[in-house]
Amino acid sequence: MKAIVVTDQAAGRAGLKLAERPEPQAAINDVVVQVHASGFVPTELAWPSTWTDRRDRDRTPSIPGHELAGIVIALGYGTTGLSPGQRVFGLADWYRDGTLAEYIAIEARNLAPLPGDIDFTVGASLPISGLTAWQGLFQHGRLRAGQSVLAHGAAGAVGSMVTQLAREAGAYVIGTGRAADRQKALDFGANEFVDLDNDALGDVGGVDLVFDVIGGDIQKRSAALIRAGGTLVSAVGPAEARRVDVLAVDFVVESDRAQLSEIVQRVRDGRLRTNIGNIATLDDAFAALNPTERRNGKTVIRVRP
Repeated sequence: MKAIVVTDQAAGRAGLKLAERPEPQAAINDVVVQVHASGFVPTELAWPSTWTDRRDRDRTPSIPGHELAGIVIALGYGTTGLSPGQRVFGLADWYRDGTLAEYIAIEARNLAPLPGDIDFTVGASLPISGLTAWQGLFQHGRLRAGQSVLAHGAAGAVGSMVTQLAREAGAYVIGTGRAADRQKALDFGANEFVDLDNDALGDVGGVDLVFDVIGGDIQKRSAALIRAGGTLVSAVGPAEARRVDVLAVDFVVESDRAQLSEIVQRVRDGRLRTNIGNIATLDDAFAALNPTERRNGKTVIRVRP
């Protein structure tokens, strides 16, 4: 099969190349999926799991990509809940070969049915962004109607999902980003927008929840804005900014079939819009994965036309 592989960590995204790889076989509780579309997160080339296995052993050449939409073509021993020919989407294991390939072997529990009226490209854009927003807001952030949320990167792939889901839950959302992101963040439902380059973040009133996808100084300044009893949720590693009267949570997104189904149902009925920034074919993936200009939204590779 054709796949995008990486072999040299120092080369970063410039080290991505199209290569021939053996087709995967389904292990116990696995399925093999014919990949139609794959999402890509640029930062994953800095993740240790891209380069080593759980025992810290080198596993290159590895195939990146962890979001997919496609069709089940084979079941492993003991696999239940899915069937050959079924349309699916989901989130692949961090330490296994990923989704920038024509086929992937993946645990069945990491997949959810993809309705027939949802395009594969849309399906592949949802797992990381949608699940990160869902889990950060509702599992870790304990968001309730009437609360206020400071959503960093509100025009980005994750931030736009945070904004929409928080608004649907009855929250007041203050989005942040660069000046050029203002209208896009407002279009996704932010009640207000703060330009992090030019506006004073400190002018924002007290909020109940900060959803951080930036870290560093922005996180520290944001933590000071949280009301006593509120929550700082970090999707970018350990929360450095901690207060005794605020819950600080950092988390790694996990696959969840029920949550994926909730997310895709919201797309179907118009409550949730995807945020796709760039689409390319597998043969032309190198340029899309190495953009020369900043683009908000998810990069999706169409593995099959």
